[in-house]
Amino acid sequence: EPCSNCVAGQESKLVAVIACTDQRLRPRHTKLYVASSVGLCLLVSVLVLFFLFPRSVVLSPVAVSSSSVYFTHDGVQINITNVLNITNNNFAAVQAYNLTVQALNFGTVLGTVSIKNVVSVRPLSMKTYSFMIPIQLTDPGLSNYCKKESLPVHILYVNLQISLTVFCLARYEQLSLETYEYIDCGANNTVPHSVQAAST
Repeated sequence: EPCSNCVAGQESKLVAVIACTDQRLRPRHTKLYVASSVGLCLLVSVLVLFFLFPRSVVLSPVAVSSSSVYFTHDGVQINITNVLNITNNNFAAVQAYNLTVQALNFGTVLGTVSIKNVVSVRPLSMKTYSFMIPIQLTDPGLSNYCKKESLPVHILYVNLQISLTVFCLARYEQLSLETYEYIDCGANNTVPHSVQAAST
C-alpha cells in the first residue's frame, strides 16, 4: 500500500506491513529477551537493597577490667578501665568516632573522657574496645568513706553515660548507652567484673 506518512517525494513508495505474530520477527525470542532483562534488573535491585540496606550497630557493656585507686591530700583519684562491645550487623565496615563517657554518682559528675578515633568494625562482626575514665572524688564525705580503713570494702556506685558516633554506608548514626557499676574506692582491683546496662 502507498506510504501515506512518508516525506515529500516518497509517497508513491510501497510499505510492507508485517504482523507482530509473524515468525520472521521471532516474537517468542523478543518476549524472552525482554522478560529476562526485566527479571535480571529486578534481581540486581533486590540484591543491592538487601546488602546495602542499613542495619543496626549495637553498643553493649561487657565488664570493668580494672580500677586503680590513689589517695591524695584533698580527695581520691580512681582510674577505671571499662570494656565495651561494638556489634556491626551491616554488610559493610563501620567506623566508630567520638566516644564520650561521663561518670556520675547520684547526679554528681565525677569524671569525663572523650576519644576521637575509636575503632573500625568489619562487616557482620563484633569488636571489643577498652577505655579508661579517670574520676575524682573531692566531696569530703565520699573521700573520707573511701579512706576509712575500718571498712573491709568501700562500694562506690558509678553511673556511666556513653555516646558514640558510627559511620557506615555514607551515613552517620549516634549511639547511646547508660550503664551502672560498683567500684571499690578503697583499694585497687584488677579482677574483671560485670557491668549492668541501665533499664530504659
